[in-house]
Amino acid sequence: MIQLIEFVYRLLWGDLFSIPLPGGGSLQLSFMVVLLIPAGIYFTIRTRFLPVRMFPEMLRVTLDKHPQREGGALSSLQTLVVATATRVGMGNLVGVVAAISAGGAGAVFWMWITALIGSSTAFVEATLAQLHKEKDPLYGGYRGGPAYFIRDFFAARHPESAKKRRCPMAVLFAISGLICWCGISQVIGNSVSSAFYNAFSIPPLYTTIILVVIAAVIVLRRNATVKVLDLVVPIMAGCYFFLTIFLIIKNASLLPAVFSRIFQEAFGLRQAVAGGFGAVLMNGVKRGLFSNEAGSGSAPCAAAAADTDHPAKVGLLQALGVFIDTIVICSCTAMIMLLAPESTVAGLEGMDLLQAAMDYHLGQFGVIFIALILWLFSFSTFIGILFYARSNIAYLFGDNWHSQTAYKLLALVMLFVGGLATYTFVWDLGDVGIGLMTIFNLAVLYPMSSEALASLRDYEARLKSK
Repeated sequence: MIQLIEFVYRLLWGDLFSIPLPGGGSLQLSFMVVLLIPAGIYFTIRTRFLPVRMFPEMLRVTLDKHPQREGGALSSLQTLVVATATRVGMGNLVGVVAAISAGGAGAVFWMWITALIGSSTAFVEATLAQLHKEKDPLYGGYRGGPAYFIRDFFAARHPESAKKRRCPMAVLFAISGLICWCGISQVIGNSVSSAFYNAFSIPPLYTTIILVVIAAVIVLRRNATVKVLDLVVPIMAGCYFFLTIFLIIKNASLLPAVFSRIFQEAFGLRQAVAGGFGAVLMNGVKRGLFSNEAGSGSAPCAAAAADTDHPAKVGLLQALGVFIDTIVICSCTAMIMLLAPESTVAGLEGMDLLQAAMDYHLGQFGVIFIALILWLFSFSTFIGILFYARSNIAYLFGDNWHSQTAYKLLALVMLFVGGLATYTFVWDLGDVGIGLMTIFNLAVLYPMSSEALASLRDYEARLKSK
């Protein structure tokens, strides 16, 4: 089984084939990159460059009034908070460090480009989730996501099977999601316990027990998840953002050199060999895809829960979520690293590298801050993925509390196990899950995108008529 998981992981995320580059280098492309980048470009063109053209409207929609909804329904902004909680995780810290370590500062530029085209994909999948949502009899409000619009897609084309509650591809998507989120739970536990051990020398067992107890108190209550995320996400993202702004102002004289390095290395101009361009490009692209999750079908599970007056509004907010995750939060980590002298971080990697950079900027406070912010990022991700799981569990097992609670307990067990030991095959399992989700999701996004585009045209027509 372990060998099978590793094989599928390599098939999805490993180098599928290479494109020769001038000078003897090559561009290594994985199957996921081949799927997601063309999709992002396609949807960016079909939406007429929505991330740039509609960016002011994305910001304006966040300021819309969000009255209290009845029956457990969420506002559009609340679903953005949930999606941001899961997007903003350890990948925004350790993942960015890994990308820059392997591909140089230029990887940051390609992360930005990936986020821009990924925003269009996020718009399409979130809008479809809104168009195909249904009432949630357990938690109140609405639910949905790819499993539901995949089901509706096949039901529309095969009316004779429309009475069936499930369709094979939708079932496979839902199962892939549950597998992915279990794997992520293990990674979260390991990341938090390791960070606290490095920063405070706290034994992993103690950190893990506290983490699991706090998580259990929240996730085992019916509707505590969104209330907690409404509080935690703005605080954690805001603290990280404003601390980075402080460091940028403090080191303002270094900014021209940092941005010059980013843009020069983005095209391999400062690389020692011509093949450096391939490493820079792929590390930036892969990190951007991992971080913002656009196209994977995760965020639509939250988008469907919104009670809104127009589906396109939710799509615009989820597109903004990709911007927040990659262009804001990932860039914060990049700036923290790149504003530190190279001699300070030479030979280090992962959390050690990031903590060394923060130690240079702020001393021991910086090391402690990074440990705490990683805890918040990871903890909010765990809470958010269990929100995603709700609709998929209901699709597979029906509307009952037994299956909902059983999955939450399984995720808590994985969180506990991950805090005590590293099982790399479980990490691969999470990546396999999200890879399979992406395949099933994109398979119907292309033919169903016309619905989302029609909703966008209707929304723009209403804006013009005001």
